[in-house]
Amino acid sequence: MPRFFVSSADLEEENGTTRIVLEGPDAAHISRALRMKPGEELVLCDERGTEYRARIESAGGQVVCTVLDSAPSETEPPYEAVVYQALAKGERFDTVVMKATELGAARIVPVASSRCTVKLSPADYAKKRERWQKIAAEAAGQSGRGRIPEVADPVRFSDAVKEAAKADLPLFCYEGGEGPGTVPLPELFPEKTPKTVAVFVGPEGGFEPSEAREAVGAGMRPAGLGKRILRTETAAPFVLASLAFRYELAGKDGGNEP
Repeated sequence: MPRFFVSSADLEEENGTTRIVLEGPDAAHISRALRMKPGEELVLCDERGTEYRARIESAGGQVVCTVLDSAPSETEPPYEAVVYQALAKGERFDTVVMKATELGAARIVPVASSRCTVKLSPADYAKKRERWQKIAAEAAGQSGRGRIPEVADPVRFSDAVKEAAKADLPLFCYEGGEGPGTVPLPELFPEKTPKTVAVFVGPEGGFEPSEAREAVGAGMRPAGLGKRILRTETAAPFVLASLAFRYELAGKDGGNEP
């Protein structure tokens, strides 16, 4: 069934009936590309991970839909994962946004760390963010997500670490060196599914040892990702895939306390 993303604020209720009007590219896609007609059904997903089964009442420049029922999305992870990704060169950040979206990230935060070679002006970043948010939207639709991850404004390393350390499972991907030693990633996974996860990844040149010490001092947990050194655009997808296997596929989780 075709899937489109909407804002819960756009849902309008009148006389016990909930309707929503789709406009712009979505309406054009429904009416022209898919050639959907009144009476056909589609799925609408809001920013809270709720899915609405809806029936088309009229199609054209606007598509008016009536909501038939709603339920939490079954394609969203049982945890909320935020990726803190250091800015990277070329299309590497594009890759992180795409793959992190496919693998269930709820939010992606660009981080300016000391070894980042990418320096963006506010105007340049505005263009980049628009592009990244479009990539996230396309990846969310393709992968059947129940929500589109937000690509946030860039933050400084110290501020990002303080925020990330508040997660139930704050993972700092670090290969060692002069900083604190790492713990193999599987050993950091708790038995119960964490409600929030932070995945912190450095740039092409990695983190400064002083940054690693700062992160651990703030409460981050240095995570080892195996014997091989992963590229910056590979690390976050690797961790997200590991989380999905552990808490969605392996069937070993005892569940969260109610």
